[in-house]
Amino acid sequence: MIWTDDPTRLMLVAALGASYGLVCLMPWLRHRRKRQATLRARAEAAAAPGWIVAYASQTGNAEALAAQTLATLRLAGIAAQLSELSELGADDLRRAERVLFLVSTYGEGDAPDAAAAFAARLMTGALPLAHLHYAVLALGDSAYAQFCAFGRALDGWLQRQGAQSLFPRVEVDRSADAAIARWRQQLSHLAGTSDAPDWDAPAFEDWRLSARVPLNPGSAGAPVYHLELTPPDGAAPAWESGDLVQIAAPAEPARPREYSIASVPADGKVHLLVRLHSHADGCHGVASGWLTRQAEPGQTVRLRLRQHRRFRLEDNAARPLILIGNGSGIAGLRGHLRARALAGQGRNWLLFGERNAAHDFHYRDELEAWARDGLLELDLAWSRDGGAARYVQDLLPARADRLRAWVADGAAIYVCGSLQGMAAGVHQALEAILGREQLDELVTEKRYQRDVY
Repeated sequence: MIWTDDPTRLMLVAALGASYGLVCLMPWLRHRRKRQATLRARAEAAAAPGWIVAYASQTGNAEALAAQTLATLRLAGIAAQLSELSELGADDLRRAERVLFLVSTYGEGDAPDAAAAFAARLMTGALPLAHLHYAVLALGDSAYAQFCAFGRALDGWLQRQGAQSLFPRVEVDRSADAAIARWRQQLSHLAGTSDAPDWDAPAFEDWRLSARVPLNPGSAGAPVYHLELTPPDGAAPAWESGDLVQIAAPAEPARPREYSIASVPADGKVHLLVRLHSHADGCHGVASGWLTRQAEPGQTVRLRLRQHRRFRLEDNAARPLILIGNGSGIAGLRGHLRARALAGQGRNWLLFGERNAAHDFHYRDELEAWARDGLLELDLAWSRDGGAARYVQDLLPARADRLRAWVADGAAIYVCGSLQGMAAGVHQALEAILGREQLDELVTEKRYQRDVY
């Protein structure tokens, strides 16, 4: 009986009892938390929104408009979910009541990379969708013969499956404000609200053309220039490597041209790589002619930045990078390389193609310096120099084992440059080396990104 009067021993016994109770309690608590999580998941699934806003974007326009569409619906109290088209399956379409599709077309009728898997998986077969109401906003460029071809194909497929259109397809030519306003009007009618969030794009600002340097004197190809633009207040606004700028040339301010940014905010300026475009009649392109021939250093340039989420590094920032491009496509790849060099990140492999090594090796000194410093592995193809690999896609088969090893190690692949020839050739080579299934997986995982034009 004496030990029961010892306060220290009493406290020890109490602590041991509490510990034992806690040990017994923990499994029950874990089971209870797991069950609650399961019940929440089931409740969320049961309350899944009947509205889906689905987008397929190549350069980010459709994605931005999809986000604005979602915001309008939610402001009206309508539960809706935002989804990239590649993430939608047959069951999602069967469960949904209404789907608003905002999809781009690039090149001569091609589906965006994010839509290719959806098109191959669903649009090649039958899927009864008589219950579904839908609308399509199709973005395209009337300079191409197959204007808005993917949006039209999606609309036709949905109709053949019995889905009912909420209103006629809205087609947008190069982000035309009037067409977007029609979509917004129809959306406000559906949502029952006129109190929609602001859809206006950021205003153009007056940047200063501070430098223009010819990069390929003596080239057999069209002249290429490195441009540097200084922001209006002297402090560069935020952007990320992979982003774009829109330039409003004085002769055609309503049709801005987009260019890949070849620099990072730490540079303090936006760097562009502009090739002078000439028409068959000898006239120069409206934007490229003005930027490379007419605008003088010190003159202002109307410019605005635009996010390009599909070509940013984002979740790939810590991965090894395989960068593939040709011609002026080096601009978007240079932005990524400058970001990686600034962060001291190695494991960068650039495969680049142009005409002649003597005249068309854009940013040669910089690229070779990174290679010497161990930040870059460099493989080059020159179409006019008579080598075995004439084009950048010709470099890939001989390096198949190395490419597979990089991908197995988690590498992401970024392709920038011409759609015709290069991008298609590179895609075919990658498919032959990796297989279509793995290449589709890389697209789904956002480890295969393209900025092609």
